[in-house]
Amino acid sequence: FLFITAWLLIALAVNVPMLYAGRVVAGFCVGMASLCFPVYLGETLQPEVRGMLGLLPTTFGNVGILLCYSAGKYLDWSMLAILGACIPVPFLICMLFIPETPRWYFSKGKGEEAKKSLQWLRGKDTDISHELREIENSHTESKKSTGSSFELFSKSNIKPLLISLGLMFFQQMSGINAVVFYTVMIFEAAGSTLDGNTSTIIVGVVNFGSTFLATMLIDRFGRKVLLYISSVAMVLSLMVLGTFFYMKDHTDTDVAPYGLLPLVSSVVYVIGFSFGFGPIPWLMMGEILPGKFTQTSLAIVTVFNWTCTFVVTKTFADLITKLGGATTFWMFGANCLAGLFFVIIWVPETQGKSLEDIEKNLTGQVRRMSSIANLRPLPMAV
Repeated sequence: FLFITAWLLIALAVNVPMLYAGRVVAGFCVGMASLCFPVYLGETLQPEVRGMLGLLPTTFGNVGILLCYSAGKYLDWSMLAILGACIPVPFLICMLFIPETPRWYFSKGKGEEAKKSLQWLRGKDTDISHELREIENSHTESKKSTGSSFELFSKSNIKPLLISLGLMFFQQMSGINAVVFYTVMIFEAAGSTLDGNTSTIIVGVVNFGSTFLATMLIDRFGRKVLLYISSVAMVLSLMVLGTFFYMKDHTDTDVAPYGLLPLVSSVVYVIGFSFGFGPIPWLMMGEILPGKFTQTSLAIVTVFNWTCTFVVTKTFADLITKLGGATTFWMFGANCLAGLFFVIIWVPETQGKSLEDIEKNLTGQVRRMSSIANLRPLPMAV
């Protein structure tokens, strides 16, 4: 309801305050989705499909980016907002038929509803007795072991939290949201030979395709390998893009023969990001954060991610104006290089490991809530 309200406020806006109000409500909705949706999926997904299904929501989120890019070529901003108001309607209808998670029902003392929910989720002919007992036992143990939120910052628990925060930091400081939000501006500033909107649609298609490819490869090659590939691709493409802007703005070089270079660099950059640093930090957040501090740690990491998003998005236009395109993209490239070393040194490989083993290796403790595999299905590969 709130998403629909937000888009209608924007679509029907007759002044700037109405636009601001729509964006505030939309931001509030995104904040709720950032927490509620991952928890729901984390409490319903089976561990053996955690990797592949963990990236699919980001893939579908990239469909939203592609839809916005494509429709934006033909619609003005108000009609685009009308389209945005229509999209939540089928989701609203579908939510009427989706039950709460079995874990939530157990937390409310509703064992029979928990059984019905799990049976619905797994299919009417599936034997759920073993899994239902595990969820009930896990809930019982979690109630016994729940600690103070301050324990999250203890020596044993702080490492996985810092790793998750680090992944989110380098995800956003790669400049992805600046590139996504200002794609048309980048191509126009570069003097690209292709229409800015057409180039943006191409980037959106690549964004979707590369994330879909990552869903098929993540359980085969692991998280760290994809993060390595992601970092290297982003470093190289940003350095090339920065060099193009340097040649254009600071030399007498005729860049017309290289008009496709900004598009090629942006495509490689988006492939790299969508291949690893886009979806994997959200997936690993659910794998490495201490189970008994799920709510607190999720809130901290999510708020930190969106704070970084705000900083990068808000400052990008100013950076381009004051530092120039070359320095700005080189700076993002340096951040990606730092992110590569962070992954090499600090980030553990979680492929094929149970959540209990991951938590034991990082904290020395055994996870009590074993079904948290948090994902982010927001309308950015971020």
